[in-house]
Amino acid sequence: MTEQTPARPALFSRPAPILLFILIAVLIDQVAKIAVDHTLPLEEAVPVIPMLALYRTYNLGVAFSMLSGMDGWFIVGMRLVIVAFVVWLWYRTAKDRWLAHLGYALIIAGAIGNLVDRFAYGHVIDYILFHTESWSFAVFNLADSFITIGAGCVILDELLLPKKAGR
Repeated sequence: MTEQTPARPALFSRPAPILLFILIAVLIDQVAKIAVDHTLPLEEAVPVIPMLALYRTYNLGVAFSMLSGMDGWFIVGMRLVIVAFVVWLWYRTAKDRWLAHLGYALIIAGAIGNLVDRFAYGHVIDYILFHTESWSFAVFNLADSFITIGAGCVILDELLLPKKAGR
């Protein structure tokens, strides 16, 4: 009979590291948005490289301008419920699932970053635009990127990392 060594807990499975990471990510997001809001012209593309421009706009909805016609407090409430749900998932996920815990940290940071905007300004500051001459993607921000990458991490965790029996 072989003795298995217990799995090492993932960095972001512990409260202090994940809280510090979330705080730093939200601060970086907010500094970027303040810089954009004070330096970029409103709704005027500033080319960076082909297919990428900075384009300051205000989003009244959620990520990628979805639900922009909804009441602002509904969106705030929905974001708070999502953050609470992701915190619950984080708590329930096995401590060795490093990729899932990283994903949860990114999702929470992105949601909080956009919540800060909603409370501070009544809208979210978006500024990243991918485009061609005939097509453009929704304008988004760093917090939206955190949410998207975080969701990708959670999906990759489920698809690629080995599972324990009974999970």
